[in-house]
Amino acid sequence: MSTDKKRVQFRAPDRLIDRADALAAVLGEDRTDILVTALREYLQDAAHDDALTQEIAAAYYDDEITFDQLKALVGAEEAANLRVLKQQLDEDFIDEVADA
Repeated sequence: MSTDKKRVQFRAPDRLIDRADALAAVLGEDRTDILVTALREYLQDAAHDDALTQEIAAAYYDDEITFDQLKALVGAEEAANLRVLKQQLDEDFIDEVADA
């Protein structure tokens, strides 16, 4: 895992932050560790959600996200499969337009 870090700032409901702080106290960690772990787990779970994976793929097919962003979201193997499918779809579209 990369050791590069980026500072982020966001607003969250007080109750949510209070819960994160309480868990951090129980585990002897700081809030950042709790939030990073929660975000990492959420993104990992999201990559295995079929409906969300389809949304991610659609965003890639529509050029709303880059291949690198796709790979970060779904993993290298799935991203490679989606890239091949996108190329096939693009070729099919070109063939369809040429035949019209």
